[in-house]
Amino acid sequence: MVSIRFTDGSSRECNEGATFLEILKGHDKGILKKTVAVKVNGALYGLKEPLCASSAPVYVEPVPLETKEGLELCRHSAAHVMAQAVKSLYGGVKLAIGPAIEDGFYYDFDTDRPFTPEDLEKIEAKMKEIIKVDYPFTGESLSKDAALGLFKGMGEGYKEEIISELKGDSVSIYKQGDFIDLCRGPHLPSTGWIKAFKLLSSAGAYWRGSEKNRMLQRIYGTAFASKAALDEHIARMEEAKKRDHRKLGRELDLFTTSEDIGAGLVLWHPHGATVRRIIEDFWKAEHVNAMYDIVYTPHIAVVDLWKKSGHWDFYRENLFSPMDVEGQDYIVKPMNCPFHIQIYKSRLRSYRDLPVRYAELGTVYRYERSGVLHGLLRVRGFTQDDAHIFMTPDQLEGEIKGVLNFTLYILKAFGFNEFDIYLSTRPEKYVGSLDNWAKAEAALKAALESTGLPFSIDPGEGVFYGPKIDIKIKDVIGRSWQCSTIQVDFNLPERFDVTYRDEAGKESRPIMIHRALMGSLERFFGCLVEHYAGAFPTWLAPVQAVILTVTERNDAYAAEVYKTLKGRGIRAELDVRNEKLGFKIREGQLRKIPYQLVIGDKEMSEGKVAPRRRGGETLPAQTVEEFIEAVEAECVAGAAR
Repeated sequence: MVSIRFTDGSSRECNEGATFLEILKGHDKGILKKTVAVKVNGALYGLKEPLCASSAPVYVEPVPLETKEGLELCRHSAAHVMAQAVKSLYGGVKLAIGPAIEDGFYYDFDTDRPFTPEDLEKIEAKMKEIIKVDYPFTGESLSKDAALGLFKGMGEGYKEEIISELKGDSVSIYKQGDFIDLCRGPHLPSTGWIKAFKLLSSAGAYWRGSEKNRMLQRIYGTAFASKAALDEHIARMEEAKKRDHRKLGRELDLFTTSEDIGAGLVLWHPHGATVRRIIEDFWKAEHVNAMYDIVYTPHIAVVDLWKKSGHWDFYRENLFSPMDVEGQDYIVKPMNCPFHIQIYKSRLRSYRDLPVRYAELGTVYRYERSGVLHGLLRVRGFTQDDAHIFMTPDQLEGEIKGVLNFTLYILKAFGFNEFDIYLSTRPEKYVGSLDNWAKAEAALKAALESTGLPFSIDPGEGVFYGPKIDIKIKDVIGRSWQCSTIQVDFNLPERFDVTYRDEAGKESRPIMIHRALMGSLERFFGCLVEHYAGAFPTWLAPVQAVILTVTERNDAYAAEVYKTLKGRGIRAELDVRNEKLGFKIREGQLRKIPYQLVIGDKEMSEGKVAPRRRGGETLPAQTVEEFIEAVEAECVAGAAR
């Protein structure tokens, strides 16, 4: 017998080997109407899986469909149903992988032709048939040899490849109807639990993300617990398309990428570069105020530096190949931290000098496969708003608190006010002692708890040299973006023999914090574009005002206004083209310029301008000085929000 405790506080004794379906039936049959799985001591299990013996009490939590875990199961199960539909409709198609992803799922297929929109309609219809039949999902464990024989007989070579690389002597498969797939599970109880789904698109995807492998066809879909939730998600997706930073980047002349210079490398156009300069100037000024020292470091370094830091061993697949320079191997830098360590080590340090805070807008280069490059969000060359802090052990918690508060201040200044915060703990592959890892995780946790900020534990997602805090910002339509990170590192000070003289005059080892508030300027800029749909607040807008003349008679006065605005630091443009005023106004709105200053005979005679906001609101005529003061006040308020 095994002692079971439920989330409602009740408990009971159950036979070992009883399924969780049987256990819940015996506990409360009503729960089963909305339960698709259970969490047992925090781990997820399918309802048909058996209870294993345990000397300690087993805590069982029912998982409804609409929960995060329930939706993940639903989407994973929908991927299997989609694969079943594709196999039944199109002979000769081979299966690759089909996971659940954030807000949806996909499956990769090896087929001779791309899927068309008409194909997706047929697949959807077939999926609805499979769902209506309500096939149960059943799992089974096989020996590796048996599984290899099974999938070889089915002609599923990709599954054979996956099985051959798995550790252990057995693998699990799942069936629904006559469809069989390699899968760890768990799944929904049956296909009928898939309540609302939609196939979204198809695209090419290289097997395992490598352009050296065969191009597969990937179908994306999504699934929710109700049609209302699905419709709401589709509406958000349509809004996201309008906000796509790649589309707006072209339309607003902000940036481009070009195959002529290489994939994943960004060309900043004048308007985009203006916004970037504003971000950089704000960042630098705030870091100086926060007692950081700004530094600059090279773009390349000898390979031995990265071997010593550990990046060569742990991130080799993300580093560019070495280049020979007079018989010595160099690589373009993937990180800034070893350079900052060398600056710190350039002279002896005392405990009185600490903490030392170095900050740099450092451009780094990492090899990303072409299949994962995505506008500004995933690139090969990017600028980190990087900083490294060297401190004594007793300064650690205070510095973490300081960085947390500084991070939230910077993010809020750019209009981000909602966050998801995670404490990422020791990964499977790590360096350093367990004692130091425990101290670092405890310091991060204590700092988070002291601020009162809600956070979640993300087990095993720390970096190889230390645990970290990850902060995801939420944009105006509720999407999360990974930007900020705060990492505690006992490892690099050890590897590079970083020291300071303590109060007793002895050499001691400082602790190091790695932190990036915006992550990278490229990714953060892409987030900003989508957050504001390209309509930047006035303090960030590349062009704050455009002067529009009604007739040629107004051109000379307009030129004077333009000169005055530029002289006072207002980012202005002058439009004296021989076009109708309505055309000019419409063009300014499409360019999302905050203000359009209309100048006709009346404004010219009175020495004023007639401002219009980009949303169409017409403001009372005012003097140029009044307009400048209003814009300056708006910019100060915007940057201090």
